[in-house]
Amino acid sequence: MRKVEVPLGTESYTIFIDALVERDIVAFTNAADFSKKALIITDTNVGPLYAEKLKEMLCKAGLKAHVATVPAGESSKSLAVAEELFTKCIELGLDRKSAIYALGGGVVGDLAGFIAASYMRGVPFIQVPTSLLAMVDSSVGGKVAVNHRLGKNLIGAFYQPKAVFMNLAWLKTLPKREIYTGLGEIIKYGIIVDAEFFAYLENHSGEILALAPEATVHMVARSCEIKAEVVGKDEKEAGLRRILNFGHTIAHAIEKETGYVRYRHGEAVAIGMVGAADISVQMGLLADGERVRMNALISAMGLPLSADGVTADAMYADLFHDKKTVGGRIHWVLAEKIGTVSVHIDVPEEIVHKTLVGLSS
Repeated sequence: MRKVEVPLGTESYTIFIDALVERDIVAFTNAADFSKKALIITDTNVGPLYAEKLKEMLCKAGLKAHVATVPAGESSKSLAVAEELFTKCIELGLDRKSAIYALGGGVVGDLAGFIAASYMRGVPFIQVPTSLLAMVDSSVGGKVAVNHRLGKNLIGAFYQPKAVFMNLAWLKTLPKREIYTGLGEIIKYGIIVDAEFFAYLENHSGEILALAPEATVHMVARSCEIKAEVVGKDEKEAGLRRILNFGHTIAHAIEKETGYVRYRHGEAVAIGMVGAADISVQMGLLADGERVRMNALISAMGLPLSADGVTADAMYADLFHDKKTVGGRIHWVLAEKIGTVSVHIDVPEEIVHKTLVGLSS
């Protein structure tokens, strides 16, 4: 078993990376001061596979868990679905010590976290991610939210889980595309912080794509370590945490313009990283050879380099509805070299537009 600690003072928690997740969940829940009623929030893809198993684990720990299943997909990250779940919590009689377990991918984690942060002004929240993307990104760090028709993740909070449990064996059940989308976020960690990790991904791409056990543990654990270190220094995104948004400004515009259905999040992030690297080169920050390496690894991991179904003008307009835009100024995370990024608010419109045209052609 590998453990990663997220250092946040009284809000600190542990990420358990293990093939024996049942043992870990039962032991953790037994030791926690939770009320006897709990809620598992899952979706129509994951629920049939694992909801009853998790329910049995919690039963062993003395909890009576109920399951709420939402439709799979980004459309469930909405206030309408959230209201249904709040009603479920009230009808079940959940109290302030009733735990909510998020069982699924990033959508379920974001939605369940939003419910936990809001219901009775906050109840215990545990992440049980089942997708690679959720394991290395959304389940760690405490960002929880639902979408608005004008933009992604605009309604939400910073709310940390009590623990995160990852069963890497579950990754074997995922379609290849779901592995690729997780790799989009994993590549990002190498670009923003760790050149050695980026080189590891380059040199072990075959093992990674095959989910070889040693490579899988390393890429998941190292990704979680990087995110935990950044979040531990800047929980509420006042400064350093912004580097985690590399590629995301453009990615969110792509997702919005394609109705959140054409591209998985990690695919959109991959395209966004291609765009951010291009802007970095145009700004004189990044050597073109480094950009070529980034694009080569993105492509080698089965991810797209450009977007269909979007226009440069529409994406540009969307940028100003993004959370990273403050006072009408976009905070761009740009690369200086592999392993180092910085935040800029002085990117000329013509450079951004040129990049967006290139991504959408």
